[in-house]
Amino acid sequence: MATPLLSTKLYIPPLRRSLVQRSRLLERLNEGLHRKLTLVSAPAGFGKTTLLVEWIHDLQRDASPAVHVAWVSLDSGDDDPARFVAYLSAAVRQAGKSLDQAGGNFHEPAGALALEPQLVTLINQVAARPHTLLLVLDDYHLITSQVIHDALAFLLDHQAENMHLVLATRGDPPLPLARLRARGELTELRQSDLRFTVEETTTFLNDIASLDLPSKDIAALEARTEGWIAGLRMASLAARGWQADGAGDLSGFVQAFTGSHRFVLDYLMEEVLDQ
Repeated sequence: MATPLLSTKLYIPPLRRSLVQRSRLLERLNEGLHRKLTLVSAPAGFGKTTLLVEWIHDLQRDASPAVHVAWVSLDSGDDDPARFVAYLSAAVRQAGKSLDQAGGNFHEPAGALALEPQLVTLINQVAARPHTLLLVLDDYHLITSQVIHDALAFLLDHQAENMHLVLATRGDPPLPLARLRARGELTELRQSDLRFTVEETTTFLNDIASLDLPSKDIAALEARTEGWIAGLRMASLAARGWQADGAGDLSGFVQAFTGSHRFVLDYLMEEVLDQ
């Protein structure tokens, strides 16, 4: 019997209301649209998903001709070839439709099916579309099956001209990245690209978190966190607690803040060590 697929895994996450605009990264993502693959690879907490959601909203607002987006939020249960390809196919079918039009009647095929014929069908379906299709696979680091990696390599080798694949991951997947890089078919954004600059840190801490810190304290926090977005978010929460407790001015907090702060440790335990 066919197993229902969870349709919410195919929804593009909502755009954050409080967002640091990352124009320099959006430009690089736009430049890579004509290539086969965009790889966004960085540890937890560097804003990979948030950046892609911001980019998609910009594309859907400004792109001409239209860009349709197929999104899959992967989890550990998708480390199964049949289930993985079923989600890919469902995402492609849903792309460009409203939630009402798409519905939720997606099913994983009953029993094992050969992957290559399914991928050929998917490639042909994309090639027949009049629009560019952006296929985003979020949290691809949860995929460990070599069969799935091979299937994705096949998809890249035979990719339709109007399709672009995006992988968000905490580590590089075993795909032919060197070959794609040599052919100019790969766009890469890594930890060094995603970390907040001093200017972005200033926007986050003062405009979004409303901390009103002087430039020397902002530079100190940026240096202590090395632009790690999750670390800066934890620092801003801790700073508000410092103010609420009447512990003194925030310069004292900045001097006291280190990687051993409990907010940072909590995040590391939940998001990193549990992986």
